[in-house]
Amino acid sequence: MQPLISYLENKVEAALSKAFKNELSSDDKKADVAICMQQEHGHYQCNNALKLAKRFGKSPRKVAEEIVANLDLFSEAGGKVIDQISIAGPGFINFTLNSDFLSQRLQKLFSEENLGIEPVKEKKKIIIEFSSPNIAKELHVGHLRSTIIGESLARLFEFLGYDVLRLNHIGDWGTQFGMLIAYLRENKANVLAGSEKADLSELMQWYKDAKKRFDEDTLFKKQSQLEVVQLQQGKTDSLHAWKVICDISRKAFHEIYDLLDVSLVERGESFYNPQLPGLVKYLEEKNIVEISDGAKCIYPSGFTNREGKPLPLMIQKSDGGFNYDTTDMAALKHRIDVEKADRIIVVVDAGQSLHFQLVFASAQMAGFYDPKKVKIDHVAFGLVLGPDGKKFKTRAGTTEKLIDLLYGAVSHAEKIIDEKLPDFPEDEKKKLAKAIGINAVKYADLSCLRTKDYVFSYERMLRFEGNTAVFLMYSYVRIMGIKRKAKADIEKIQQNYKIDLQHPSEISLGYHLLRFQEILLLVVRDLLPNRLADYLYELAEKFNAFFRDCKVIGSDKENERLLLCEITGNILKKGLHILGIKTVDRM
Repeated sequence: MQPLISYLENKVEAALSKAFKNELSSDDKKADVAICMQQEHGHYQCNNALKLAKRFGKSPRKVAEEIVANLDLFSEAGGKVIDQISIAGPGFINFTLNSDFLSQRLQKLFSEENLGIEPVKEKKKIIIEFSSPNIAKELHVGHLRSTIIGESLARLFEFLGYDVLRLNHIGDWGTQFGMLIAYLRENKANVLAGSEKADLSELMQWYKDAKKRFDEDTLFKKQSQLEVVQLQQGKTDSLHAWKVICDISRKAFHEIYDLLDVSLVERGESFYNPQLPGLVKYLEEKNIVEISDGAKCIYPSGFTNREGKPLPLMIQKSDGGFNYDTTDMAALKHRIDVEKADRIIVVVDAGQSLHFQLVFASAQMAGFYDPKKVKIDHVAFGLVLGPDGKKFKTRAGTTEKLIDLLYGAVSHAEKIIDEKLPDFPEDEKKKLAKAIGINAVKYADLSCLRTKDYVFSYERMLRFEGNTAVFLMYSYVRIMGIKRKAKADIEKIQQNYKIDLQHPSEISLGYHLLRFQEILLLVVRDLLPNRLADYLYELAEKFNAFFRDCKVIGSDKENERLLLCEITGNILKKGLHILGIKTVDRM
């Protein structure tokens, strides 16, 4: 089903062509329609008259009157689409949609797949890189936003019918593995042999011990460097040791991903390592590589440091080694040339913005990235702050582990359930606490503008009122409760009754429900999940106002209103699923 705003845009464009015929440029023919911020003025607002007034030497109100005079107010079926038109201020055209038209479009949602969301016309390939932890290091609070935001965007594009590849670009290669392998051979041979188990916290301690030895012991340093060479050459026992290290980390990562209900395809730096020499040769053949202090660099135009000197992207160090600049260039080339991506979305913190700008600009210089053919977005995000407004840390001053943060949310949720829902079945409390705790952490993040920092607070995110996951979960539970109490057979009701929006609260709710696709397309464009979170919060509030103002069970419109409840529940559940929020039927 075509979004309401697109439907109106078509109406306005037809009116523009009819009113001004061949006098308009291609840009002038495009409708400028936006939502009315204050619904007492209407549902949508057309702004074209203000732009065209100067061109035609007329007042904006006069141009607005000509547009209105040529508007087709009726649908293909002959029903009225626009109930009221008003010209406000200097020439804004406000539209109030007809309630019967809204009712008919809502009714269609029962017969259309995917909640009436039109499938994409072209199934483009979307690659989303998110989470991206480092082997031998725990996921910390800094990985929270990338993981949650990336998962939400992946779910959105999948729901709309795109071909989505979710990539976990982990740090699983480099000098640190030489140190770790050398240390394990010397001190933890049983771990490498598989006769002794180890967890990530132990691995992290061994890494610290290995680093200390590397800095202080010349012989150990040489052995570590030899291990790196042997690993790069693919020596069997070195690769085995490397895999043991990766598997220990991977097990810890997946505990968190399972808890967050996140799905990823792992493709670490090691995947691209064999491609790096060939990449450097390719870039040299493009004549864009310059030597600086023995290192091979690319200098994209327009990038300078504070002193005004050109900023380089180093693709090979003076000792012949490679770094993450090289790996990211190789990854980008692979995604474009091999994966055939139409859009690449990299969900990494805002601190990496300059790095990615240099990579993307260098890729353009090299000729394998054309912005007209492939769209690349760096989805940057701010920090998670503690109650003191500073970078989130534990009381001991160390970086907060993500696993501790998540289980802390579940623990807080358990206490709240004991307090607020004392009669809730004991066997269901832990399951509900897990859903509420994890949902609360996710929603608190996604409901904030991702480019800004936000303060982490269990107390605020676990509230039963306000713009929180718990409030939205409870709104969905209320709808499920209404259906249970009414013993509603929705399929049978839908065959015999039609949605009939009459009361102002019904109309307001119905109109908001029909904006779902419009909101999803805005998130696709801007990659701002908070737009969807805001929409769902407003949906819950409008449903609660409808429930307050319009009696459902026992009213003469019970069946019609049960249909409205059903659509609200379906869209609320689907929207929350896209955000990664799990719904429950009882609370």
